Amino acid sequence: MHLEFTDEQKMLRESVKTFAEKEVAPLAYEIDRDERFPSESFKRLAEMGLLGVTVPAEYGGAGAGYTEMCIIGEELGVVCCSTSATWGAHSDLCVDNIRRNANPAQKKKYLPPLCDGSKIGGLAMTEPSSGSDVLSMKLRAERKGDFFILNGSKIFISNGPVGDVFVIYAKTSPEKGAHGVSAFIVEKESPGFSRGKKFEKMGWRGSPTGELIFEDCRVPVENLLGEEKKGVDVLMSGLNTERILLGALSLGISRGAFECALKYAKERVQFGKPIAAFQLIQSKLADMSMDIELSRLITYQGAAMADKGLKRELNLIAAYAKLFTSEAAMRVTTEAVQILGGYGYMKEFPVERMMRDAKLQTIGGGTSEIQRLIIAREILSST
Repeated sequence: MHLEFTDEQKMLRESVKTFAEKEVAPLAYEIDRDERFPSESFKRLAEMGLLGVTVPAEYGGAGAGYTEMCIIGEELGVVCCSTSATWGAHSDLCVDNIRRNANPAQKKKYLPPLCDGSKIGGLAMTEPSSGSDVLSMKLRAERKGDFFILNGSKIFISNGPVGDVFVIYAKTSPEKGAHGVSAFIVEKESPGFSRGKKFEKMGWRGSPTGELIFEDCRVPVENLLGEEKKGVDVLMSGLNTERILLGALSLGISRGAFECALKYAKERVQFGKPIAAFQLIQSKLADMSMDIELSRLITYQGAAMADKGLKRELNLIAAYAKLFTSEAAMRVTTEAVQILGGYGYMKEFPVERMMRDAKLQTIGGGTSEIQRLIIAREILSST
């Protein structure tokens, strides 16, 4: 596949790259160290019109597609995975979910403040006892009059400690299994909603992750997202594009680590010559570069397919992209640390942060093991 980007997409990349290098990169060390939400960058992303990438202009969005979303995620990921992850949890997991599945009244109410940054969004699916086995969720939603009453909790929720609006999955008919799940839009002001523990993480430290608690939480019936007991349709409508976007983020991490390692290898002199002159270092750089190029191809192939609405075909490509790019990011960042040696292990250089950030790419959004199961299922069913 030969990647061809429009002039508008090329301009978007240059704009985000410039912003990332000048405004996001200088904050990356600090927000990782302090585990704080990148509020400055989030505000600027809102001003740039990048919080509602796929949302139509009538609701305050950019009216663009998943290729544009991947361009933004990649360029932010080059310098700060935490900022890219926080932006993605808002723009993709929450905003795009509402854009795809909400009715006109819900779109009018929620999309404009999410697009202008006055509200922060997130999505809550994982629970203490349900990770990869998402349909074993325990959160219950019982209808009583004009409200659904939610009881239970969600865990490991990106933007959980800071979010204002969440897309929540709960079981309205537990006895029906997958056919008993419903999706809701829940606001932080909802009676019975509270935040639990904020988690300290190995990576993505500037992207706040926490627990959400629902104790007789009252959610209006009009906040049902999609049809009752059709929550799996809402869930499945976003999994593949989430995985493609995570592929772009992994690609960004790999690029950031490679660029740092390449610069260091050209400048670091040992035994009278730059270490880039040594064949073992050259071998590492070659493998890293290859991983990046293949990550780019599979990610943007997936984005192009998503923009064309090729849902069935995207299931396999998204799994390929999520699996390959995340494991490539681990390989690239590990080699970057190795090339920098002792310096690579120090916080003076960003590669140790990038290596920590890369690990979650193989876990969140569907583990590497789950992606392999999806791939195996797809190839077996097609033969």
